[in-house]
Amino acid sequence: MSNENTVKQDPTHVFRTFLKNKGLRNTPQRQRIMEVFFTENGHLTTEEVYDRVRREDPSLGQATVYRTMKLLCEAGLAREVRFGDGLARYEHAGDAHHDHLICESCGRNIEVVDPQIEALQDALARKHGFRPTFHRLYLYGICPDCQKR
Repeated sequence: MSNENTVKQDPTHVFRTFLKNKGLRNTPQRQRIMEVFFTENGHLTTEEVYDRVRREDPSLGQATVYRTMKLLCEAGLAREVRFGDGLARYEHAGDAHHDHLICESCGRNIEVVDPQIEALQDALARKHGFRPTFHRLYLYGICPDCQKR
């Protein structure tokens, strides 16, 4: 379930408030993980976040990154996405809705938005009396670069 009001606010404030309400401390490590996540674009794995934060803080543990990313999701600031390769990746929850084209050869991920597809999905839901709350669309195939090889 998405919380669109949350992501329009300052992520630092939202995260601090979320942690306080859960009775958790906002440690310097959690704060740095959040900062790194929000300065990066794209779809990051916990390993990629860990590598970036660990350059500054060698004492950081991978489990701390994993738990913090889960907390960012619970706070409505991050969203977990999976592209069929067994890895969980995270994107900013405040990013506009988009779908994904994923290359099965090189792993390239292209974010796309198509109003016709969105309208078709809405019409399909209406036809069946269904009230959608969320959707994800992943199309798998071979990207133009890999097709040339």
